[in-house]
Amino acid sequence: MNQAVAFNNNLSAKLPQVRGTYEEDASLKKYTWFRTGGPAEVLYTPADIDDLMVFMNGKPRDTPVTMIGLGSNMIIRDGGVPGVVIRLGKGLANVNVRDDKILVGGGALDSAVAAAARDAGLTGFEFLSGVPGTIGGALRMNAGAFDQAMQEIVVYARVLDLQGNLQTIAAEDLGFGYRSTSVPEGWIFAGAMLQGMPGERGAIAQKMEEIRAFREESQPMREKTGGSTFHNPEHGEAAGRKAWEIIDGAGCRGLTLGGAKISEKHCNFLINTGDASSQDLEDLGEMVRKRVLSASGVSLEWEVRRIGLPLSTTESKA
Repeated sequence: MNQAVAFNNNLSAKLPQVRGTYEEDASLKKYTWFRTGGPAEVLYTPADIDDLMVFMNGKPRDTPVTMIGLGSNMIIRDGGVPGVVIRLGKGLANVNVRDDKILVGGGALDSAVAAAARDAGLTGFEFLSGVPGTIGGALRMNAGAFDQAMQEIVVYARVLDLQGNLQTIAAEDLGFGYRSTSVPEGWIFAGAMLQGMPGERGAIAQKMEEIRAFREESQPMREKTGGSTFHNPEHGEAAGRKAWEIIDGAGCRGLTLGGAKISEKHCNFLINTGDASSQDLEDLGEMVRKRVLSASGVSLEWEVRRIGLPLSTTESKA
């Protein structure tokens, strides 16, 4: 179908002039690891943080804004995303080492930060080499791996509110929780100051290699996937158990629906086998949740972000 008909409000004409770029009816598939989903009504790539502030301050107040990072833990629904989708580019991807700290932009790759820390002989950042995505997303969800999480290395974050005001928020005021912060939805993590400790480069490099090898062995790294699909349970009798163990116990390993599949290598990973739609992926995830609930009484919660509209919704608007 013609998505330009579904998104027919001429939104770009209402947006403020910026030094970055606007792209109408922009395909988002190439920006997600699943390689599925519909377009953005408008995709905005800011030139730098000042440009982003101008946009946030000048956009119509009723315009929806959605942030995407590397698209590594996200399902974009097939009907696309109304409003403006913001993707932080090179202008907010700075990684600057300052003694035992690193000043980073929200668009910096987690892996790039880990590599810069290694090269500078700073330890404490190795886990980021195993976190696919950008620093902005890692801050938003308090990303973690290998018994570490962002809350352990953040000194402060730089955050844009809905009016484009830039705030510096100390780590203790970010409300870090399991895969979450208390920062309001819609606010944008533009960067952060991170704290490391002096370490030996060889030992740091070795730990990063061990993380890479472990992920290669235990996770479907070479598939079109989106990282961990569901949170590990935090409450009730299942607290402390791994989501993949519960999913496996419900007989969901290798389960398929359309072009979507539960990984046989790690069954908390959804896979696009080649021709999956986002609806296939989401429906399969919901099928797993129902089977797990029936088998064990555990209600799994999504970790993968699901954004946008189902295709049927945009078809009905066309």
